[in-house]
Amino acid sequence: MTLGQAQDRSDAQLAREIACGAGSLLLELRKTFSGAEAGREGDAQANALIVERLLAERPEDALLSEERLCDGARLKASRVWIVDPLDGTREYAEGRDDWAVHIGLAIDGVPTVGAVSIPARNECWSSDAPYPPHPIARPLRMVVSRTRPAKEALMVAEALGAEMLPMGSAGAKAMAVVRGDAEIYLHTGGQYEWDNCAPAAVALAAGLHVSRVDGAPLVYNCEDPSLPDLLICRHELAEPILHLLAKET
Repeated sequence: MTLGQAQDRSDAQLAREIACGAGSLLLELRKTFSGAEAGREGDAQANALIVERLLAERPEDALLSEERLCDGARLKASRVWIVDPLDGTREYAEGRDDWAVHIGLAIDGVPTVGAVSIPARNECWSSDAPYPPHPIARPLRMVVSRTRPAKEALMVAEALGAEMLPMGSAGAKAMAVVRGDAEIYLHTGGQYEWDNCAPAAVALAAGLHVSRVDGAPLVYNCEDPSLPDLLICRHELAEPILHLLAKET
C-alpha cells in the first residue's frame, strides 16, 4: 500500500484497522505466552505494531503511547494519536476477556476519533459507526473497577440504587455503556490520557455524556498526561450523578 492510498483512508477507518490488527496479534501471543510474560510480550509487540503503522501512515501527526517514551514534541501538535496497546494487562495475563486496545486521535485537545478493540469478545468499536440508543435498564447498572472500586462510585451506586458490575479495562467498561450492558461508568481512581482517549471518542460518537467528574470536558495532549477521573453515562443520568458528586466535594 502506498502512502497516498493510506491517507485516502479516514482516520476512523485507520484507527479501527490498527486496533483490530493489534487485537489479533494479542490473541495469537496469548497462545504462546501466559501470566506476566504474556503481559510483557503483549505490551511490547502490540505497541511496536501500532507505532509502526501510525508513523508510516500519518507521519505528520504526533503520537503518545503508554509504552513509548515521550520527548514533549507532541505538545506543539494539533493532531495527536493517543494509544494504549494493551489496556488491562492484568486481565490479559490472567486469560480474561475484559482487556482492550485503544487507538484515539485528539485534535486540539478534543477526543475526536477513536477505536476500541475488545479482541477476546470479537468486538471492535469505533467513532464512525452508528450506535442505536438502548432503553435504560432498571435497576441501573454501573461498571466499576474489579479490584479497587472508588468510594465516589460506591456512593453514587448506593444513592441511585445501581447494580455494580466489576470489570477490568477502562475500554471494556466504557464499551459496556456503549453496548447497553450498563448505564454508568464512573472512575476516580487515577488514569492517564491513553486509558480513556479512544473510549471517550467512541462514547461521544455514540451520543453518551462524557466529562470529568466535576462536569468539565476531558482535555488531551497536556504536558502532564494524568487524567485521573471521568464519567461516561446516559445523558439522562448525568445531571443527578454530577449533583451527587458535587455534594461530596
